Amino acid sequence: MQTSRIFTCVLCVFVLLLSACASGPQRSSRPVDQSSVKVSGGVTRDFDRAVEYLQGERYPEAVELLQDVVAREQRLSAPYVNLGIAYYRTGDEKHAEEAFLEALRAAPLDPLASNELAVLYRRQGRFDEARKTYSDALQVHPDNLPLIKNLGILCDLYLQDVNCALAQFDQYLKYQPEDAKVSLWVTDLKRRAN
Repeated sequence: MQTSRIFTCVLCVFVLLLSACASGPQRSSRPVDQSSVKVSGGVTRDFDRAVEYLQGERYPEAVELLQDVVAREQRLSAPYVNLGIAYYRTGDEKHAEEAFLEALRAAPLDPLASNELAVLYRRQGRFDEARKTYSDALQVHPDNLPLIKNLGILCDLYLQDVNCALAQFDQYLKYQPEDAKVSLWVTDLKRRAN
């Protein structure tokens, strides 16, 4: 996981989504339009502090604060994603998975949550679930580079599906042609395919 970029992206998305006060936590079985959610300043401050804890590798403090954030505000995916990352960093994969799934409940097929969940599945050897998670999210976010690249890695190293890996890496290189590492992977895959 590219932790610092993830934290920065999640923080940026969360900050953009935050504004005036909310009346309190609301839970619905239907996904919420993330861009219209208004939350309290206290939630924003606590989320920002939790991100600082994550960046400082203070994972237990981050978990505690993020648990409080999601208890007060369940409509946004970003706190759940960061909670999942914090749990994962403490070795608690069960709660990490639950947090990523809650993020996807709040924002179905959110690319960040989908990527984190699929990486977790891959690390647990749950390759079919990882592939489905990547593929489903790519249906909605076909140009999301972490999803594309990580599906390619899954296909190459774990599923030995050369065609899938080549397709993903070729797609990735359309957006990032200067990525020398992925270019080398494509060369190796083409050599192995022949």
